[in-house]
Amino acid sequence: MDCRHETVIRAGQGARHYWQDMLRYRELFFFLAWRDLLVRYKQTAIGIAWAVLRPVLAMMVFSVVFGRLAGLPSDGNTPYPIMVFAAMLPWQFFASGLSDAGNSLVSNAPMVSKVWFPRMLLPASSILVNAADMILSLMVLALLMLGYGFAPSWRMLLLPALVLPAAVTTLGAGLALCALNVTYRDFRYIVPFIIQLGMYVSPVGFSSAVVPQAWRAAYYLNPMAGVIDGFRWAILGTDLPYLPGLIISAAVSLALLFTGLRIFRRMEATFADTI
Repeated sequence: MDCRHETVIRAGQGARHYWQDMLRYRELFFFLAWRDLLVRYKQTAIGIAWAVLRPVLAMMVFSVVFGRLAGLPSDGNTPYPIMVFAAMLPWQFFASGLSDAGNSLVSNAPMVSKVWFPRMLLPASSILVNAADMILSLMVLALLMLGYGFAPSWRMLLLPALVLPAAVTTLGAGLALCALNVTYRDFRYIVPFIIQLGMYVSPVGFSSAVVPQAWRAAYYLNPMAGVIDGFRWAILGTDLPYLPGLIISAAVSLALLFTGLRIFRRMEATFADTI
């Protein structure tokens, strides 16, 4: 009995079955994520330890610059390095995910131009890889908290749910950037700039409590501000974040996802010819 599966592509029917195809190609999604994870650290001297080293070095720099030199306050009684590292978890996930997703189509150009599959699998799978890095960083945070004798809050159990808004923000921005990067290669230079600028305006190295009340609403237009405050609330047991700000950040995240999907789907039909 012949069990081979045959795919017939007809003009105008791709959009109708797009999300069904995404589900049908789920094995390819996980294979792409596994491939990217292997490739990322295969030819490096210290391998997957880079996933730990990057946030640790960033934490040390931020603790010295913002905590010691600038003298900014920590959240409550939380040691400054722990406060910074709790923010590095979602920030590294977002920054690496956005960079990987933004370049995912261009770096897989031969595959995109020769084989049909739902193109959205490429940016989505590249973001999944960074979830593995986040788990490793979480282990480092646990050791850091143990070293400082800092007990986690019960809210830590809610942490998996807080990864969702971080993933929504990363996917929305990543879809828009990778689609635009196919046509306008200038975006390969814009993405690092966006990440660098975003790090300084997000509460990675400082507490959101230092932001003046008059600027709070505008401050939370940055969706990562709400995400980082949520992570600190869950991990460190700090006071409930500014609720209107969290609502603003969540609304911006959803708007970003909707916009990213629209841009990606509108340009997807031209990827194979343009790339």
